Amino acid sequence: MMSLRPERASVARCLAGAALLWGLAASCAAHAANVLQSLNASSQSGQVVVDLKFAQPLSAPPAGFTIDRPATVVLDFPGVSSDLGMHALKSSEGNLRSADVVQAQGRSRVVLNLRESTTYTTSIHGNELRVTMAAPANGLANASASTTPVSAPVHFAQSLNSQQLALRTVEFHRAGDGSGRIVVGLPNNQVGVDIRQQGQNIVVDFLNTTLPAELRRRMEVGDFATPVKSVTTFQMGDNVRMVVQPTGAYQQSAYQADNQFVLEVHPEVPKPNQLVAGNGPGYHGQKLSLNFQNIDVRSLLQVFADFTGLNVVVSDSVTGNLTLRLKDVPWDQALHIILQAKGLGERKDGNVLWIAPRQEILARERSELEAAKSVQALEPLKTETFQLNYQKAASVVALLTGATSGVQQTSPNTVPVPYPVLSNASSSSNTSRILSPRGTVIADPRTNQIFVTDVPSKLTEIANFIHKIDKPVRQVLIEARVVEATDQFGRSLGAKLGYTDAAAAQGGVPGLNLVGGTNVTATGDYLGVANQTNQPGSSGATLTDSQFVNLPATTIANAVLAGANPGTLAISLFNAGANRFINLELSALEADGKGKVISAPRVITADMQEAHIEQGTEIPYQQATSSGATAVSFAKAVLSLDVTPQITPDGNIIMNVAVHKDSVGQNTNNGPAINTNTVTTQVQVENGGTVVLGGIYSSTETEQTDKVPLLGDIPVLGYLFKTNSKSLQKDELMVFLTPRIVTGADLTR
Repeated sequence: MMSLRPERASVARCLAGAALLWGLAASCAAHAANVLQSLNASSQSGQVVVDLKFAQPLSAPPAGFTIDRPATVVLDFPGVSSDLGMHALKSSEGNLRSADVVQAQGRSRVVLNLRESTTYTTSIHGNELRVTMAAPANGLANASASTTPVSAPVHFAQSLNSQQLALRTVEFHRAGDGSGRIVVGLPNNQVGVDIRQQGQNIVVDFLNTTLPAELRRRMEVGDFATPVKSVTTFQMGDNVRMVVQPTGAYQQSAYQADNQFVLEVHPEVPKPNQLVAGNGPGYHGQKLSLNFQNIDVRSLLQVFADFTGLNVVVSDSVTGNLTLRLKDVPWDQALHIILQAKGLGERKDGNVLWIAPRQEILARERSELEAAKSVQALEPLKTETFQLNYQKAASVVALLTGATSGVQQTSPNTVPVPYPVLSNASSSSNTSRILSPRGTVIADPRTNQIFVTDVPSKLTEIANFIHKIDKPVRQVLIEARVVEATDQFGRSLGAKLGYTDAAAAQGGVPGLNLVGGTNVTATGDYLGVANQTNQPGSSGATLTDSQFVNLPATTIANAVLAGANPGTLAISLFNAGANRFINLELSALEADGKGKVISAPRVITADMQEAHIEQGTEIPYQQATSSGATAVSFAKAVLSLDVTPQITPDGNIIMNVAVHKDSVGQNTNNGPAINTNTVTTQVQVENGGTVVLGGIYSSTETEQTDKVPLLGDIPVLGYLFKTNSKSLQKDELMVFLTPRIVTGADLTR
């Protein structure tokens, strides 16, 4: 049996005590919380290496998972706190974009945001954890920045000009990459520019500017092989609006440099590997892939909070587990699916998302509405005066109360007050009332003011309502062109042929001697024969009676030259004794006339207001009355234009048009007739454009031949025994219409 000496026993006891203290200290340190102190990234041989330094060594590699869309590596460190901010690292090293650190529920999560999805490995080196991410398969590891296009700002700057200035130029160019460039020359660098996307189109407003007449046009640029199809520039109130119509997929960018505004529309290059948007309507979030088995719903919602950066508040009544597998789904669609599966609802306020069961959300909203209603019923009333500039006080009162008129009805024996009052009692049956049940309104027609008494919240709502409706109505100038064109042509050919025997008048024997001593003579009719042979009871011979053919050329009816006399040529053959004559007269007439009547009525009217203008004559006529007497009435033969314009939000004009072009026609037994031409239609026209509303075209062609049978059919000689007439008349009526939106500058000019 061995024993130690006293001094050696003392040393052994000291060593044992020191060993015990060292073990206790190590055990306490093992249970103390670890701290993430730093995070660094570097690129090595195409791989990205992330070094995480901790206060104490890790006992084991951390658990983690990857997300393909967007490319993300997530590492969880239980019992570890962080001395770093939320955005721990902004990197341009290869495939790594940034690194974020999130603390929740006694653990820290490191989120590595990548440009392309890849694999990773971890290794522990003392107090450091090294995460090595392989280069992506598509070779984009060396990309220095994301190529995601930056959308153009909606509002560039406030307009600082005190008066309207005119734009200088509007030009279109094609860039080398196939994009379209619209360059607008500004009067100075104080012009405010707003830009927005309206459907497929891009709308640009130049504030407090005017557009010269030569720049008000529509440029068709589809032949330049760019995404831009057309560029339309027009005046829109006190601003100039430019509407760019692209085609296909495109990306836009805009910038303003000094006195130039440039809008570039780039063609979107298709990417075969890029995924399309979600199937659901309105899902535009980044895509992610999830694969969980029996995960707690609250933990799953925490994953969405870490991914989106939103502040998520989850109700205590949210419980249960969920198994899901989603691949390449927008995060907002994935969240909607999870909430639907668990019967949950969401309400978003700024960047805070509150998630709770639907019944709990509805109950809370119902209690808030009931509380607001109770407060409104007890809230003290206030009175506010509104001065109206363009609207009538009675019209605004009718809108606020939902009544059909802004003036309170009074009995015949009641003296009307100058301030008609409409309270809740007079509009209990109205469904479009804007005032609260306790609100009243008074209108003063003399000063065009209204006095509203209501709760403060309703007064703010009414003030916004009046601000929107009390604005000047835009006006439209409509110019019409009514063109009447007439083209007429007429031609007539004829002849007169006769024989006269004057032998009897000179004391000789008339006629020609035939065999056997018998004579014969010929004239145009029975009376002519009697006259030339001196038969008893006959008078002196006339040339009219001696004509065989009397088919002269006549004046052309319904022609511009109606009433003109035809040209004639007469030839006479006679014997040496001048007692026998053969007379021939040729006549011809040709008329050609063209006429044009242009009527140009112009009228200006407000938007959605009908305008009427007419000019012409009124024709009197007799009309029987109920008593049996006659009275003088009048019928109009006028040129009139009735039009109701409507300005659309995109600057076009829709018009209901009725054009009447009446004129005095031919006389009848009951008075002159009235020729009418009417066009009634609805048409949409761009500002400053011209449209042909319609036209009436008529053509009348007449050919007539009068001849002696058989003799008129003889070639050449037959023209001596017939007359030919030909008439051609063409009438055309065209109506043109040009609307223009009138601005303050136009009215000044």
